[in-house]
Amino acid sequence: MERLLRAALTRFIRSGNLRITTARGKTFQFGDGIGTPVAVRFRSQSAMYGLMLDPELRLGETYMDGGLVLEQGSIVDLLVILLTQNRGRKPPLFARPQWILRYLKRRLSQFNWRKRSRNNVAHHYDLDARLYSLFLDADQQYSCAYFETPDQSLDDAQLAKKRHLAAKLLVKPGQNILEIGCGWGGLSLYLAEYNRANVTGITLSQEQLKRAAERAHEKQLSGATEFRLQDYRDVEGSFDRIVSVGMFEHVGVVHFDTFFRKSAQLLSDDGVMVLHSIGRSEGPNVTNPWIAKYIFPGGYIPALSEVLPAIERAGLLVTDIEILHLHYAETLRAWRERFLAHADDIKRIYDERFLRMWEFYLAASEITFREQGMMVFQIQLAKRLGVVPVTRDYIAREEQRLHALEGRNWPPLRMAGE
Repeated sequence: MERLLRAALTRFIRSGNLRITTARGKTFQFGDGIGTPVAVRFRSQSAMYGLMLDPELRLGETYMDGGLVLEQGSIVDLLVILLTQNRGRKPPLFARPQWILRYLKRRLSQFNWRKRSRNNVAHHYDLDARLYSLFLDADQQYSCAYFETPDQSLDDAQLAKKRHLAAKLLVKPGQNILEIGCGWGGLSLYLAEYNRANVTGITLSQEQLKRAAERAHEKQLSGATEFRLQDYRDVEGSFDRIVSVGMFEHVGVVHFDTFFRKSAQLLSDDGVMVLHSIGRSEGPNVTNPWIAKYIFPGGYIPALSEVLPAIERAGLLVTDIEILHLHYAETLRAWRERFLAHADDIKRIYDERFLRMWEFYLAASEITFREQGMMVFQIQLAKRLGVVPVTRDYIAREEQRLHALEGRNWPPLRMAGE
């Protein structure tokens, strides 16, 4: 097995500076010797065998279970070496059989009926509320921030994200807005406060619903917002604006048509929708098996080539597409640094294994965005032409207007109880 490991990694790792020590004490060097030195040691033969059989699944498992120890460098340094070898294309030959099987069954694994969707959401979002408060910004935005300058703080970049989305929505006071996947309510509350809109936010997370309602009450925006524990497929009515941020990755490729047809049904004839989602730059693929098992069961990051046909079939018009490169890498870097700064607190809430699992998740996600063609897309949609301006300068003008309002004591549309 040691010979097979050495042969496979010699063929795969052509750059970087990686030293591996096996459970029996043998040491091998890989790469061209350039870059940050990284040294890892296997604690058991089974950990090494598992990594050979299914590296995409077992690397994360081996790290979180303590079977792989970093003796020099960090998990980020190791992932930089591993994820820069083929830049997001198909896995190495020794991992290709598992990839093919996962691609063939991906539609089944993403068949997210209502109960399964609720369970998938609860797996990740109904964790101890203290966890997210330790590493997210003050508004608890759990999606890609929008960095207007390289040195912008995470809190300011998340505020800029909300402002950027609000500008693209072209909201008028008193309009009815639906947010599909409202999280802890930050964007919905922003639209109610600064755009004077009536906002309905839906989520499948009990914890998010509870906190969003509490925040609306604290901000005296309960009269302008309504938060529901509801599946997007069960929403009824008509909305002037629809926005969805970081939720589409949970829909599943099987349900893309359902999502956009339902959105078209809910959107008024003069309405505008903005979809913000992680995307793949290099075409359809499969969800990483470790992410699917431990972090986002039922999730899938789509390629635009999978999304746009579903939009067209739903009868919606694409009025604008913006691609955000590296914004999520910087967001994840900030989350990871904040997360590790509270390592002792997290171990008290959960345990060492959970800490290593989430460290791996945040690190792998960051390096994937930096090195493997992941990006974020924002797609603006309408039902007919002429609903949005013919040039994009309105976005900057609206952002400036909202920025000015954020610095004032701007009263909400309606006070609680009215």
